[in-house]
Amino acid sequence: MTSDSRIGPIALPETRARRVIEQLLEGSGVALNGQAPQDLRVHHPDFFSRVLRQGTLGLGEAYMDGWWDCDRIDEMACRLLRHGLGERAHTPSERLRYRLQSGLFNLQSKARAHIVGEAHYDLGNDLFERMLDPTMCYSCGYWKEARTLHEAQRAKLELACRKLELEPGLRVLDIGCGWGSFAEHAARHHGVEVTGITISREQAELARERCRDLAVTIELKDYRDLSGRYDRIVSIGMFEHVGHRNYPTYFRTVSEHLMPEGLFLLHTIGSNRSEISADPWVNRYIFPNGVLPSAMHVARASEPHLLLEDWQNFGPDYDPTLMAWLTNFDARWHEVAPRYNERTRRMFRYYLSVCAGAFRARDLQLWQLVFSRQRQGRYDAPR
Repeated sequence: MTSDSRIGPIALPETRARRVIEQLLEGSGVALNGQAPQDLRVHHPDFFSRVLRQGTLGLGEAYMDGWWDCDRIDEMACRLLRHGLGERAHTPSERLRYRLQSGLFNLQSKARAHIVGEAHYDLGNDLFERMLDPTMCYSCGYWKEARTLHEAQRAKLELACRKLELEPGLRVLDIGCGWGSFAEHAARHHGVEVTGITISREQAELARERCRDLAVTIELKDYRDLSGRYDRIVSIGMFEHVGHRNYPTYFRTVSEHLMPEGLFLLHTIGSNRSEISADPWVNRYIFPNGVLPSAMHVARASEPHLLLEDWQNFGPDYDPTLMAWLTNFDARWHEVAPRYNERTRRMFRYYLSVCAGAFRARDLQLWQLVFSRQRQGRYDAPR
């Protein structure tokens, strides 16, 4: 009786926490310690209270710590989001904290722009070279007619070039050029001169190497420090780091550096909702200070500066893109494992899987927009 009395008060809160989690999962198609690929296998008794206390941050960190496993995290995430648990997974305190931070401070100011570069993009070119395809595109591929990741990425690059109506001799600015994927493709196949800018030293170094025989210049520079004017401007997978307080500055800067008859292509992940928020786990471990724009954010900020010519959504294509990256990551992890640790491996697996599930659930979108300044005549966007 005495022994049972000691165990009871300690075990009861965890029992209650487990019951709450089980109730939340009811009807989602995800079970605790089940046999289906999307079911969670819990290894640590404190998992339940940690998740209830910390929401998505606790769920992600618990996976990194080995407290639970799942054969198909992507399908688990998809089912939970379709079940409506996306909003309920964020705790009130975390929402309030982010709103206060983003309201009082410019989290994406020029002085802070380097943070995401150092935390994520500078993690190691060796890791990204094994995860990505030979183009080194770290953004959504275009799978309309593609069968492989490489075909999808080349199709995405060519689609952007066609939308920009590239011709030999045009001067092109690539804002957030990454490892030089668009710059290399546009210069090699369309004969244009490209200036690419990035805030990542590792990206700049590899981009210069990849484009060394082409009319490409890679600069370590923030978009707010630009000079000169360009016939075309492109930005693929960078706008997610701009931040809502800087959207007007961003579009004004593009307009100021775009020639009167020029075109601007923006390729960005988009949010279904206009609230200013960020997933706390992604914000801490993957993309610090990142925030996704809504359609309203983009329209309001761009309207005073540019004319919207075309808006295409191929968000579902990010699902196979992320799953292909995960396949590459798993297949070649052993080649870089000595440089990293098991927690990093689980972090990347969780990140790629959860994001794939979010796009599969249509909780996130992928937009390509084309703008002009004062175009004369009709614009027909290729598909």
